[in-house]
Amino acid sequence: MTFAIIKERKNPPDRRVVFSPEKCQEVIKQFPDAKIIVEASDVRIFSDEAYRDAGFEVKEDVSEADVMLGVKEVPVDALIPNKKYFFFSHTIKKQPYNRKLLKAMLNKDIQMFDHETIVNADKQRLIGFGYYAGLVGAYNGFRGLGLRDNLFELPKVENLPDLDAVKAELDKISLPNIKIILSGTGKVARGAKEILDHLKICEVTDAEYLSEEFNEPVYCLIDVSEYNKRKDGGEFNKEEFYEDPSDYESDFMKYAKVSDVFFTGHFYGNDAPYFFTKKDAKNPDFKINLVADISCDVDGPIACTLRASTIANPFYGYDKKTGSETAYDSPSAITVMAVDNLPCELPKDASEGFGEMFLENVIPAFFNNDKDGILQRARITTEDGKLTPRFVYLQDYVQFAD
Repeated sequence: MTFAIIKERKNPPDRRVVFSPEKCQEVIKQFPDAKIIVEASDVRIFSDEAYRDAGFEVKEDVSEADVMLGVKEVPVDALIPNKKYFFFSHTIKKQPYNRKLLKAMLNKDIQMFDHETIVNADKQRLIGFGYYAGLVGAYNGFRGLGLRDNLFELPKVENLPDLDAVKAELDKISLPNIKIILSGTGKVARGAKEILDHLKICEVTDAEYLSEEFNEPVYCLIDVSEYNKRKDGGEFNKEEFYEDPSDYESDFMKYAKVSDVFFTGHFYGNDAPYFFTKKDAKNPDFKINLVADISCDVDGPIACTLRASTIANPFYGYDKKTGSETAYDSPSAITVMAVDNLPCELPKDASEGFGEMFLENVIPAFFNNDKDGILQRARITTEDGKLTPRFVYLQDYVQFAD
């Protein structure tokens, strides 16, 4: 079985990779029947020379490989027919901008495995960059606070070598007595929480956060049962909420009334209640003035997330009165950080962490007859140009792609 580390071709350039040179060595050590080749690239965080030094062949043409390992979408004209591909395809939610990509993979008889669809038997995701998004997103939130209020100046994460350097910069700042709400319980929230804890910000309970004043910065971590409630006043049922949230409404305003900063680390499911609407933001009691929307669902549950921002220009302002964009430091505006590719700012750490997960959860499936069903569940398209049963709902999505 030959695996290829493919060149990332999407713009803006993404420096992340599935396997570092060291992780490639671990793959070969654990699975002697595996072979890894590397497509030449001047973009990725690990140089071609680093792979050669680790004992791997670097080539311009990797078409001999059986399995192509990438991070971002592969341009249609770069797809090699009759191969297995792994990358984030951004097609499973019927994203219009990648309709042609999915159709091309079907036409080229490509077996597509989306990193996002690699799940265990309980449908829990096994692979992702969410933890690193949380780390960088929280750091960026504090960077925006420092710039806006002239408190301190943090350098951009992309200009720092690794996570240790990021934390070293945070050691240099001190925060005012602000109250921070953090939503979510998954990998994104875990990454953001690590930054909050590194800053030694005191975590308080829900009851304390809502009822007390503090003489130091504090934060509170909330999940779906705390920022949503049943419309009829009944008891919250998490299983019922995930199955059909139509009987629920947002209960987030109680936090918005006492919070200065909101970090989002939640997963937002279709048809779930919005955290806050444009109308909510106009409420005189709405106190939040900075949102680091790490989850970044544009025109979704966070009213002030009007668009995704960029690594180059991560901040913009949301005018609560007009519901329109303004300067990030405009008086009375909500400062918004909504970068949608945050792990790209920490490519070395993110790649090493991703490779760890991929080696543990995916590579064994190629050598144990996929005994746990990892590949079967993850595969979107078949070798004969069809959608797999789990993803047949995408048929109308590709039907009319030009």
